[in-house]
Amino acid sequence: MRKISVSNPIMKFQNPMRLLLISLFLLIPFLCIAQEAVRTFKDTRIINTQSTETLKKGYMDIRIGHRFGDIGGDNGGWSTFYGLENASDVLIGAEYGFTNNLMVGLFRTKGSGPLKQLVNLTGKYKLLSQNSESNTPISMALSFTGTVSTMKSSDTQGAINNFEQFAHRLSYNGQLLISSKFSDGFSLQVSPSYTHRNIVDIEDENGLFALGAACRIQLSKVLGLIIDTTIPFSELRTSDNDYHVPLGIGFEIDTGGHIFQVNFTNSTGMMETDYIPYTRSNWSDGEFRLGFTISRLFNL
Repeated sequence: MRKISVSNPIMKFQNPMRLLLISLFLLIPFLCIAQEAVRTFKDTRIINTQSTETLKKGYMDIRIGHRFGDIGGDNGGWSTFYGLENASDVLIGAEYGFTNNLMVGLFRTKGSGPLKQLVNLTGKYKLLSQNSESNTPISMALSFTGTVSTMKSSDTQGAINNFEQFAHRLSYNGQLLISSKFSDGFSLQVSPSYTHRNIVDIEDENGLFALGAACRIQLSKVLGLIIDTTIPFSELRTSDNDYHVPLGIGFEIDTGGHIFQVNFTNSTGMMETDYIPYTRSNWSDGEFRLGFTISRLFNL
């Protein structure tokens, strides 16, 4: 069985200011600190989550990402060479900076949830940049992801990929990103978000609010430690319902020409419309995986 919805997601939100207020509250102790104009993060993405950073005008970022299989647990271990013989998700695509504040991208991902073969349109607009000269202690950006599943439609009634309308293939995610670099060695970000899927299983919900948090710690001139997580606000997203909060820990290496990232995460998907609603792997059971991302910038 399944449920289909193309309704207005805003109508389902009971308190539209709650996530924003929580996010701002977490940063209140630091809002009085003015710093030099800086990039709060090295990259436009952290591990799973977006950062407040955008590409400069005329720059293109070619990005390749990979998530392997479980290192441990029932599906890991030596039989799969600790997950290296499996691929839970693969990402390839590019983003382009139309202005210093606006970037748009297009990515293909394998998909790790019930919907596969995903084409993802992304966009990000920077509203505010941290700058001591203008007494602006935070950076803010809006991020959007629209996903369409290109998998073959099933003839089986009740199957989630029995697409009766094209709209049933679509999912969306929107985020408000708020970050601050408190010192040369530490940056913090919070990101309230909303994900809407036009088609879900009958026991699931179409709309899902969540709050993300991420930080970056500079370990050396070229090496940084990055951590991120996203916590959904849903009675259905609990460990009793086989859902686990996505958590990523990784290292970021700045080689000058590109950013190379290696990470460990229990998230199997790589796009917001995939990993936020569908993370089923549990860190404590060894169900986390090695992942990497290669980002190469070109000045066009």
